[in-house]
Amino acid sequence: MKKTPEERRESLRKGVYILPNLVTTGSLFAGFYGIVASMNGRYDVAAWFILISAVFDALDGKVARLTNTTSQFGVEYDSLADLVAFGVAPGVLMYSWALRPFGKLGWLAAFLYVVCGALRLARFNVQASTVESKNFVGLPIPAAASMVAACVLLFYHLGGSGTIRMVSVLVLIYGLAVLMVSNVSYYAFKDAELLKRRPFGILVLSIVLIIVIVAQPEVMFFLIFLVYTMFSPVIALVAYWRRRKEEKVSQN
Repeated sequence: MKKTPEERRESLRKGVYILPNLVTTGSLFAGFYGIVASMNGRYDVAAWFILISAVFDALDGKVARLTNTTSQFGVEYDSLADLVAFGVAPGVLMYSWALRPFGKLGWLAAFLYVVCGALRLARFNVQASTVESKNFVGLPIPAAASMVAACVLLFYHLGGSGTIRMVSVLVLIYGLAVLMVSNVSYYAFKDAELLKRRPFGILVLSIVLIIVIVAQPEVMFFLIFLVYTMFSPVIALVAYWRRRKEEKVSQN
């Protein structure tokens, strides 16, 4: 049930929960330092801090739920921190690293990414209070930011240094922006699924995956986030084509 303004003010006067908001602050700090690193030309460091911010972001909600310290203040603070860490920080990183040479087209792409991220967060906040689902509507902004960071890390892993100018990066930014505000359904990885009993083989596969990620983190992060980003749109396109084919068959 939605609280009245008076109830919200009374709740805030009683104080705020420290632990989950400290975790959110850690996410905000990592995102802000990613911006600072991008401005100083340390793009690989900026990418790592965006990924660190994503880890903090994944933890703050879980900490709040496990300790029963969820609050409206925490939700709003988390949303603002996400906009900085996963909207502004990746936008500044990609503009400084790859989009600057494209001139107006480059900074407009970076701005489009930021504004679509803001719209994605606003839509999520509205839907979260009314809809309980195992899926996200649109690409989650932490996943979009992680995809950006993974691209930069892969570039450095393959021997690159400094800035680049590639049309593929421009297309990537526009694509991520569109996916964030799309109606494509993405799996949300809710806590309950991870806490249920699973076959022993799942544990073994998880351990192997962790070992592979540690061995080649830049390559594996890129592949994991690329698969997560593209899997749902591909499935949606296949389903659309099947529906169109079935409609044509039925009409004939």
